Amino acid sequence: MPESTHQAIAEADSTRLRIVLAVTIAYCAIEFVVGYYANSLALISDAVHMLTDIAALVIGLLTLWVSTRPASAGKTYGYLRAEILGALLNGLFLWLLVVFIWFEAVQRLRSPEAVAGLPVMMVAIAGIGINSFSAWITSRSAQHGHGMAMRAVFVHVCSDLIGSLGVLCAGALIYFTGWRTADPLVGILIGGLVLWGSWGLVREGVDILMEAVPSQIDLDELRRDLLAVSGTEEVHDLHVWCLSSRQFALSAHAVITPQADHDRVLSDISLILSEKFKIHHMTVQLERDNRRQHEPEHF
Repeated sequence: MPESTHQAIAEADSTRLRIVLAVTIAYCAIEFVVGYYANSLALISDAVHMLTDIAALVIGLLTLWVSTRPASAGKTYGYLRAEILGALLNGLFLWLLVVFIWFEAVQRLRSPEAVAGLPVMMVAIAGIGINSFSAWITSRSAQHGHGMAMRAVFVHVCSDLIGSLGVLCAGALIYFTGWRTADPLVGILIGGLVLWGSWGLVREGVDILMEAVPSQIDLDELRRDLLAVSGTEEVHDLHVWCLSSRQFALSAHAVITPQADHDRVLSDISLILSEKFKIHHMTVQLERDNRRQHEPEHF
């Protein structure tokens, strides 16, 4: 990906994140105040969740800024993996939130407390609207492969939306039926959904740091396509890994026949890697197969 394109994407993503950050801060304050007044664990836990979202948004903005810094002699690939570290931190924030929610929920299951259902419902309805707006803004970047920083924020916002729906259900059950246990049960459900939603993000971040083969690339198919290049006899020491969530790198050794044109084979390989597999950082070493030159001739 050209540096100018990366810069433009980062600037657009940063603008979206600032809008979502402003909305999130305002709604988080409302949730804390009303949650304290209504004595609702579901609402307070959702407010704490919003605090982690604020941290996630700040981390996202920071990592987008860091990732656009130019390469240097000490960091020849630049700071592309800053977004991976930010995404992992966001995932860990979510897991800590789940532990807090479940701990408080267990305490309230043992001793249910009175909760004011009506204000909980009102705040939850407002939250559904706000989180839907934030999800719409961030999804535009997450769905177009703008990187893990935006996807991490999108996961946070979606978990917020689910949380608001759960809070609404808890408030309605308490208000119309007086069932106090609904509040901690919804808290447990929110925690489970948050854990499920963040697992894939954390796993992908770990895979990238471990330099695993990107999930978007079939290594066997890539090997077959390289072997199909005219003049190529063998491919070995093939490695594919991620520089960032949207930039891949490859290194490989290819054995070519003595008659093969070196430049043409290299050009064909580069074309396949860049156009079909979207790999633009590649190191391919071509080796001549000279064994046939020393084989005895048969008549």
